[in-house]
Amino acid sequence: MFEVENYRQEASLRAREWTRLRALPGFRSLQIALVIGVRVGRAWFKPKASRRHNIAVGVVEAFEKLGPTFVKLAQIISAGDGVFPDELVRECKRLRDQAAIESWDSVSETIERELGGPLERYFATIEREPIAAASIAQVHRGVLLNGAEVVVKVRRRGIHDRVERDVRALTWLAHKMIGRIPVASLANPPVLVELFAECITEELDFRLETENMRQVSATLIDGVSRVPEVFEDLVREGVMIMEFVEGEKLGEIAEGGELILKQLMSIMIEGATIHGVFHGDLHGGNMIVSKSGEIVLIDFGITARLDERERVSFAKLLLSGMTGDWRGQIQGLVGLGALPADVDIDTLGRELKLDVDFDPTKLSPEDLAAELQNLSKTLLGSGAKLPKSLMLWAKNIVFVDSAIGEIAPETDLIGVLSEVAGEFVQRNGAVLGELLGTTGRPDIDVDAIKRGIGVSRDTERITWREMRERRETIINRAGGSSLFKKVS
Repeated sequence: MFEVENYRQEASLRAREWTRLRALPGFRSLQIALVIGVRVGRAWFKPKASRRHNIAVGVVEAFEKLGPTFVKLAQIISAGDGVFPDELVRECKRLRDQAAIESWDSVSETIERELGGPLERYFATIEREPIAAASIAQVHRGVLLNGAEVVVKVRRRGIHDRVERDVRALTWLAHKMIGRIPVASLANPPVLVELFAECITEELDFRLETENMRQVSATLIDGVSRVPEVFEDLVREGVMIMEFVEGEKLGEIAEGGELILKQLMSIMIEGATIHGVFHGDLHGGNMIVSKSGEIVLIDFGITARLDERERVSFAKLLLSGMTGDWRGQIQGLVGLGALPADVDIDTLGRELKLDVDFDPTKLSPEDLAAELQNLSKTLLGSGAKLPKSLMLWAKNIVFVDSAIGEIAPETDLIGVLSEVAGEFVQRNGAVLGELLGTTGRPDIDVDAIKRGIGVSRDTERITWREMRERRETIINRAGGSSLFKKVS
C-alpha cells in the first residue's frame, strides 16, 4: 500500500498553485487566445447558416493545435450533450480516440523506469501497438509472467509540465470571462478551471486513480457493476496495470438496454448519497458491458468526493425531488453551495415556479422566451453557482440521457425513474431516514418525478424519443436556442 492521502494532498496543493490568479497573462495565455480567436474568427466569413458549425470546427481545430490538455478538455465536452452546443459536442467527439500515438521506445522506457527493471522481469508479452491513446496516457495489452491478461496504462512523457502551463493560462482567461458573458456568472468559469485542475492533477498520478477505483468499487452492487482488478504491486505514479476485461461498448449492445439504464442510474444515486463518492466522468468509452451483463467502469482519473455535509445535502436534494418536496430541494442546493445560505426559499421557489406544474411546450414563443429570461435573471439574482460536485453529477446525467437514446430510446422514462427511485428507497430507507433526520421510509411521488422531467401529471407514459421531440419543440419556440445560448 502506498501513502494515498499524502499523494492526494500533494495533487491538491499543485492544483491550487496552478489556479492561483496572476496579475499579468503569461505567453501561453496569449497564445491560447490567439489560436482560438483566429480559428473562430474565420467562421464569421462563412455563410450565416453554417456559422455555428464552423465555430465548433474552429474551436476543435484550435484544441488539436494547442495540445494534450485541450484534447482532454475536448473529451470532457464531448460527453456534454445538452450542456454544450450540439455542434461543439459533435466536433469534440472526433478527439475521443484521436490522440497522437507515443512511440514504443518512449513508452517502454517509461514502463521500465517506473517499475525499476526491464520488461522481461514483469511481462511474458506486451504489445507495441496501443489499444487506446488518450491525452494523458496510452494503453497497451500484455500478459504477465503468471499468465494474467492485463492492460498497461502509461503516462505520456512530459505531460505534467504541459498541463501545468496550460492550467495556469486557462485560470487567467477564465477570470477575464466574468462580467463579459452573462451566463458566465452562473457557469462560473474560474470554478470550472479549478475543477479541471483538481481532476487532471489527480489523473496524472495513477496511484490516486487506483485508490479512486477502490473507493468507487465499495459503492457498487455485486453482480450489477464492478471495476477491473488492479495489480497494486505494479502501480506507480506513471504506470498502472490492471486486468483485461472482455465485453462490449455501451453503444454496441443489442439487448438489455433498459436494465443497463437502471443499473447506471443506481450507480450514480448510491455513490453520491450513501457513500459520498462517484465516478465523475461517465461516457461510453469509460465502461464495458461484460459477457455476464455487468457494467465494468474504467478510467477513474475523474472521481467526485463529497464530505459529510455535501453528502447529506445531495441526499436531501435527490430525495426531495423524488417525494415532491421543492423546499427540500432548495435546501439541498444551499447545502451544496449552489445557492447562498441566506436565500429566501419560499420567494425563490415561487419565482422559479417550483410549486406549480409547468409545461413549456404549451407556451407561445414569446411567453417561453420571457420565461427563460426570467429563469436566468432569477438564478443570477439569487447568487446561484454551479459547485464542483453538481457539475460532475450534471455531466453524468447528460451522458445517461444520451445513452438512453442509443440503447433504449423507447423506454418509458416515468416507469424507469419511478422504479429506480423506489428500489433506492427500499434498499436504503433506514440510512436515508438517519441521514435526513426522519422516521420511516419516504414515499416516492410519481407526480413529482413527472414534474422533474417537465411533463404534466396526467402523462401516463413518455419515451426518450418523445422527450427528445419535446425538447426540440421547446428549443424551436425559444428561437432555436437553449437557455445558455439565449442568455449569452
